[in-house]
Order: sequence, then structure tokens, then C-alpha cells
Amino acid sequence: MFFLEKYMKENDYQAKLIKKLRILFPECVIQKNDSSYIQGYPDITIFYYDRWAALEVKRDSNASERPNQQYWVDTLNQMSYASVIYPENETRVLNELQHALRASR
Repeated sequence: MFFLEKYMKENDYQAKLIKKLRILFPECVIQKNDSSYIQGYPDITIFYYDRWAALEVKRDSNASERPNQQYWVDTLNQMSYASVIYPENETRVLNELQHALRASR
């Protein structure tokens, strides 16, 4: 699993991740954000009842970072939960996400 995910395109990994998110949070609303609207804004926003989170999706841990991506992840993480996610850290990020969306912050 790890080997295959590491060599897939970011769009393919993002689609697979969205399917996993829908299983973890069946009632969630997932919005794919427009990368041309705000430079560096995370790829996905997840709305779950009165909570939300943002994820910047990378195909692997070595994928390059675009301008402002870390700024937006840090800024949004102070408001709710935001993280960069890729196959190598997926388990940790999904665990953190479950805690953030289900627990009081």
C-alpha cells in the first residue's frame, strides 16, 4: 500500500484520500479548493457539523512546497485544524483529524 501510494500522482492520492475521509466522517462536506483563488491555500476543506479542517495534499513527503502553503496551514491550524498530508504521515494526520473534528478544541 505504502509503495503504491508513494508513486501515484497527487490528484490520484487526493481522490483516494477523499474516499477515506468520507468513510471516517460519513456526514462531512468536503470542498476541493480553487488553487488559483488564494495562492497556497490548502487543497481540501472538511466541514463536519460545527467543526472544520483544512488539508494540503502532497503525493509524498519529498513533494515541493508552493509559496504561502505553510503560512496557510499554520494560520488555519490556529483557528481549527490544518495539516499537510501525504502517504507517509497519513495515519498520524487522520488520527489528529478525528480528534480535532470530534473533540472540543
